[in-house]
Amino acid sequence: MRLLPQVALSLPTIRQFSRLRLFFGLCVLVLLLFTVIGPSIRFFHSPIRKCHLPPGVMLQLQDHVDNSLNFWTRPDVETCTPWGAPIMWDGMFDPKVYDEHHKKMGTSVALTVFAVGRYLKTYLKDFLTSAETYFMVGLQVTYYVFTDVPGEVPLLQLQAGRTLEIIRVDQHKRWQDISMMRMRTIADTIETHMRHQHQYIFCLDVDQVFVGPFGSEALGESVALLHAYFYRSTPGDYTYDRNPNSTAYMVTGDFYYHAAVFGGTWQRVRNLTESCHQGIMKDKSNNVEALWHDESHLNKYFWLHKPSKVLSPEYCWAREIGYNSDVRIQRLLWAEKHYSTLRT
Repeated sequence: MRLLPQVALSLPTIRQFSRLRLFFGLCVLVLLLFTVIGPSIRFFHSPIRKCHLPPGVMLQLQDHVDNSLNFWTRPDVETCTPWGAPIMWDGMFDPKVYDEHHKKMGTSVALTVFAVGRYLKTYLKDFLTSAETYFMVGLQVTYYVFTDVPGEVPLLQLQAGRTLEIIRVDQHKRWQDISMMRMRTIADTIETHMRHQHQYIFCLDVDQVFVGPFGSEALGESVALLHAYFYRSTPGDYTYDRNPNSTAYMVTGDFYYHAAVFGGTWQRVRNLTESCHQGIMKDKSNNVEALWHDESHLNKYFWLHKPSKVLSPEYCWAREIGYNSDVRIQRLLWAEKHYSTLRT
């Protein structure tokens, strides 16, 4: 009878078992840290650019109120663009100076927002309520709400000098089409309504909520917003449309702008929305769709037509980014997204 060789089995000792538990525990901790803070790491992998203006030099702009900006109170961030437009950060301006100027000028502002389909019930009431508290307080403001169900727009008690107009729009099958077709709708409404009543227009997404003063310092001839996820990234990381068949195609650019907020004089907003709509329709005729839809076209427009004022990410921040010392005040926040139910 053949005997099988004996094999000595060595079980881990209690000390070795404890070390294994510690090792796996550390692995889990590292994984959790990357999950939580990973999205924030991208903001610190490259040094932020600084304003090129020498200390003490002020901008010489047609709108003299912007000449009061102090670009050197925020040495931690970029406060002006290479073409001399201010980038608005907390600490650079006195909001009272801007408010007094615009009240004296009798400035009136139109705020457009699209609340179509499930977006109306999910977001519109909080958007409008918070806007009444923080958006252009003290100025004449008209909210232009574009919706497919006008009867479901919430009735709010508005401040004196502030009104709400409801404009019916058609529901599109795809949310991408809703996003892109708003450019045509805004351009049309500027011609029929806004140009006769307002000097300035701001266009915002509805799935946001105001949490801090979004004041008259944001007004300008042509206003763009730095995307919170990309303002510290290098240009190679910007998600421009790289498809050469699209009219939104870009090889490089200055910044990456967020289409959730843009504005300016009615003339400049009309030019922007008409240009973006033309690009979208040309793409459609060629069976092409830009990577980030209207946002891709907006970035192309601002590359060719530089904005006169740029808003920092304070003016549209995302909670999931987490703490960032650059953003001393949050003025507008992304609301919680429910894409799985809203976009079906």
